[in-house]
Amino acid sequence: MAEIIIDSYRCSGCGTCVEICPEVFHMNSMTEKAELIAAAPLVTDAVWQAAAFCPEKCIEMRE
Repeated sequence: MAEIIIDSYRCSGCGTCVEICPEVFHMNSMTEKAELIAAAPLVTDAVWQAAAFCPEKCIEMRE
């Protein structure tokens, strides 16, 4: 199973991932950065799409 990693340093807080996949990503109101809703969410096609469309390329999947 793949693990979703968000590099919060590179995240610009644009919200693209939340728009594409709100069941996995949300914006932290304190840091204004993307975070995972659950600790180990299922990697779906929408997650891959969110990673592909991230302008900062801060979302990646690791085995």
